[in-house]
Amino acid sequence: MSPMYMLLVAWGILTTVLIVLLIYKSTLTMHEDDSIYLNETESQLQKDQTEVLAKMRKITPIVKVLGALSGLMILVIAGLFIYQGLNIATTPQ
Repeated sequence: MSPMYMLLVAWGILTTVLIVLLIYKSTLTMHEDDSIYLNETESQLQKDQTEVLAKMRKITPIVKVLGALSGLMILVIAGLFIYQGLNIATTPQ
């Protein structure tokens, strides 16, 4: 297997995980409210909102790291592709 193929497979897996996390994050934010007005009987809603916020805080740094890695990997793949193309073009035949 060529290094280019392995990089593309790794990038595909990484980007798939990133997309799944972004979809999960968007489903969490659908249940998030900007402000909640609660009385004593609706304390369960406050607990639910706190759980959603805790999950969001846990997922956000992972999404940022995976997004940066995915972007960096696609730049490396593009650079390697250009480098290989230039080597083929300058090789005497």
